[in-house]
Amino acid sequence: MREGYVLGLIPETWRFELTRFPWVRRLLKSRWMPLALILFNVFLFTVILMAGFFGGLTSPGNYNFGIMIVWILWWVLLMTVLVPVLSRFWCTMCPLPFLGEWLQRLRLFSVRYERGRNPYFGLNKRWPRSLSNMWLMNILFLATTFASGFFTVRPAATFVLLAAIIALSVVLSLIYRARTFCLYVCPVSGFQGLYSNFALTEVRVKDPEICARHKQKGCVVGNERGYGCPWLLLPYAFRRNTYCGMCFECLKTCEYDNMAVNLRPPGVDLLVDEKRGLDEAYKALIMLGIAIVFFVTFQGPWGTLKDWANAATLSGYLTFIGLHASWNLLVLPAIFLLFVWGARRAARQSVPLKKVYVNFSYATVPLGLAAWIAFSLGIILPNGSYLLHVLSDPFAWGWNLFGTAHFPWTPVLTGLMPYLMILTLLIGLLFSIDIALKIARQTFAEPEAAVRGAFPILGFLGATTLGLLWLFVG
Repeated sequence: MREGYVLGLIPETWRFELTRFPWVRRLLKSRWMPLALILFNVFLFTVILMAGFFGGLTSPGNYNFGIMIVWILWWVLLMTVLVPVLSRFWCTMCPLPFLGEWLQRLRLFSVRYERGRNPYFGLNKRWPRSLSNMWLMNILFLATTFASGFFTVRPAATFVLLAAIIALSVVLSLIYRARTFCLYVCPVSGFQGLYSNFALTEVRVKDPEICARHKQKGCVVGNERGYGCPWLLLPYAFRRNTYCGMCFECLKTCEYDNMAVNLRPPGVDLLVDEKRGLDEAYKALIMLGIAIVFFVTFQGPWGTLKDWANAATLSGYLTFIGLHASWNLLVLPAIFLLFVWGARRAARQSVPLKKVYVNFSYATVPLGLAAWIAFSLGIILPNGSYLLHVLSDPFAWGWNLFGTAHFPWTPVLTGLMPYLMILTLLIGLLFSIDIALKIARQTFAEPEAAVRGAFPILGFLGATTLGLLWLFVG
């Protein structure tokens, strides 16, 4: 494939600025954006929490508003649209840190700004440097998946999970700076950050020279039009989507109107050889591993595994946790390490094994995202019709608000589902191969060494895809 082109077709440098349209720029610079979206989701999640509370332990999951909206609609939209297309746009409108940020700013709409003074209420402490990475999010996300058999069928469990996240975000917002909770703690944030490197959307500076000449950077310190980057980035300098929460404060505060929202080719951030780390490598492998575990457990033919995950017996549940944790923390990373060792040996280059491991882990991101999209198809197509019921009767009180409370269970396009899964996985594999070849050229200096070093990684990607195809479609 041609160097500098995605799949040999689209230049990696291609960008289409969405904010060139005046109405888009006005929208994103308004203080109502993203506030209006957040307020809508605050209302929606209030209903979700109420449904979880009133549903308790008795309401069946497929007839509970909270279960269906969060684990069917939201999760599927997140994996199939929001992350791959819109990057971290869910962070733009996420209601979970709303209360904490409101307490920090002591404002809902207007900007609390006074030159030279900290605009935030609270202790405003710095997060520990040792935790300024994805390790904590890796652990927390994996831990939440241990209870996936509860969250997806028991309304009370979903209520407890969401309430705990909101409470933790409020506490941390009063202790630490800005969006520290979202950056380093939120379980959902980590995989959004990693997978957003594959997304079609980005927020970037238009002309770096303008920023270089400008001393008083409103995008960092804030001004009367907005706050300094709540995600603690330098908007004029960052090159990856990983930690950009797309709050658009930098568009509001830039004195030179020098920030843009762009469409771009998929996966280009995965090639940015900057701040790559073992924490992100593990995130990529954990997400791939969890997708496999979830399909085997919840969509596969092995009922015993599902009983274990649903804690039919204590011993079975502990077995599920042990197997789940071992697979994601030890077995899959070790398997990948063997292929990476083979790549380094084949290349015959004196590159540190850790660097080779970390670099090539980013090649698994497109395939991992494709596995989650395929898994999500297996959720929404058979079960999406339940959404019509819960919209009319959110608290299972016998309401029929929109006349759909008695709509029968109606699977959609399930006959096409295996083919859609196959197509999704093959597209993911194609992008992963493209990324792997380019990362090989970054990692090994000599072109021939890069070709030799790429082959074992391509073998891992191909074998993983075949395994996924066997699991998903038999």
